[in-house]
Amino acid sequence: MDFDTTFDEQYPALVRYCQRFSGDRDVAEDVAQECMFRLFGSDVRGAPEGVRAWLFKTATHLLRDQWRVESNRRRLLALHPVAPRDPEPPDRSLERAEERDLASAALHTLSPRDREVLLMRYSGFSYREIAEALDMAEGSVGTTLARAERRFEAAVRRAGEAA
Repeated sequence: MDFDTTFDEQYPALVRYCQRFSGDRDVAEDVAQECMFRLFGSDVRGAPEGVRAWLFKTATHLLRDQWRVESNRRRLLALHPVAPRDPEPPDRSLERAEERDLASAALHTLSPRDREVLLMRYSGFSYREIAEALDMAEGSVGTTLARAERRFEAAVRRAGEAA
């Protein structure tokens, strides 16, 4: 299959189809380009009609997926609207940046195991997930986490005193 010939023959009609489906020229071009990329990255062979059908089927799936994502985003924003906030005062912004730097410096003084268990737990991992990822017993995660938290607090105090 010749890329240039296939592209020249299929791309304009594919963009028109995607634009009619989505109502947005930019989205249409993005989806059509993704379809062409996938076509030449895959092992699609056959008559031009079969290639055309594959391209339009792929475009339809991509557009439906995109519509689902956008629908979910709109639904979630309707349920949990983002309220505009007043800009943070410069002094508070500076304080938060200093606190972040202090915490980061303290975190990097910890052992890799302590750092991993803290980062995983405060990223929302369950004890079971942490145990699996760090190859430890699930029952020892709580103890390991508590010790890591104590060492982190001590490291933050030391870093604060040094600053």
